[in-house]
Amino acid sequence: MFNIYREMYMYWDFLWVFFLSFFLIFLVKKYASKVGLIDIPNARSTHQEHTPRGAGIGFFLAVALLSPCFYFELFFSYTWTLVAICLIFIIGVLDDHHDTSPNTKFIIIILSTIFLSFDNIIISDIGTFFGVSLSLGWFALPFTVFAVVGFTNALNLIDGLDGLSASISIVILATFYTIGYQNDDLFMLVLSGSFIAGLLAFLLFNWHPASIFMGDSGSLTLGFIIALLAVKSLAYIPAVSVLFVAAIPIIDTIIVMVRRKLNGRSMFSADKCHVHHVMREFFSDNTPRTVIFLGLLQAIYSFVGLQLNKEIDEGVLLLFFVVNIVVLYLFFGAMLKKQGSQCS
Repeated sequence: MFNIYREMYMYWDFLWVFFLSFFLIFLVKKYASKVGLIDIPNARSTHQEHTPRGAGIGFFLAVALLSPCFYFELFFSYTWTLVAICLIFIIGVLDDHHDTSPNTKFIIIILSTIFLSFDNIIISDIGTFFGVSLSLGWFALPFTVFAVVGFTNALNLIDGLDGLSASISIVILATFYTIGYQNDDLFMLVLSGSFIAGLLAFLLFNWHPASIFMGDSGSLTLGFIIALLAVKSLAYIPAVSVLFVAAIPIIDTIIVMVRRKLNGRSMFSADKCHVHHVMREFFSDNTPRTVIFLGLLQAIYSFVGLQLNKEIDEGVLLLFFVVNIVVLYLFFGAMLKKQGSQCS
């Protein structure tokens, strides 16, 4: 485990990331209108005013500028991973400034995932299911691409309420921090802890009513960071555990896509029928209460994920997770019908 001196050194890094994030986000907010980083409300928005976006630029740069200074050798050993993260960040910034096509974002995420494999961040097997060990072999890279692309976009989809994406991300990153701490994985510790520090600074601006949004520079980058940490954590936890650790974005994405498909619409069409929209209506449009509820729900799922043993047969766990999704699909469908929504 970590000695006290290394822990204190690491916490100093996190503290400096917090303060630099706060300062850089303040600068982005101040000059957002001059550089074209303004979010214009549409029919799906929960806000009515033109609001600065691109706070992801602030907290990402804080991590990128400070953490490698504290841990140069560590980050130097993950060169391809850093290149991949930077590519995601750049496409996110471009999207914040002037909307980028979905195809372009997909291509960049796929390319970045391939770069991760060069640092051996890849899903080579997915555990044992009902006594059968599933090794992916040649399908390892395609499956990793599918998983990383899916989750990166899943986190982007829940970025719909003030403070929600940051709060959910903090809970998930804290879980990966715990896994890194338990297994003496410095890379997981530094990466997750640094982004937690940056997000805490961001929440000071983004808690309802938000004065700035993270934008795709934040949500895409965070989704990719969490996805790569999830892949990295497979050395220590069962693959199905990851579904619990990052449950809310995954469950929300599956539910809305299945509902759209069953209703004869494109699975990628936009609407206001995400879990956070349903819960906000349930809480009488109280955004902070909705965010706290979903954050606590994610914490419960993450806690369950941490309890699962690496040696356990994952078939029953996967079945339980699928049943959980089905129950929630029916539950939220009933709520949408009661609320008079046209989504169900």
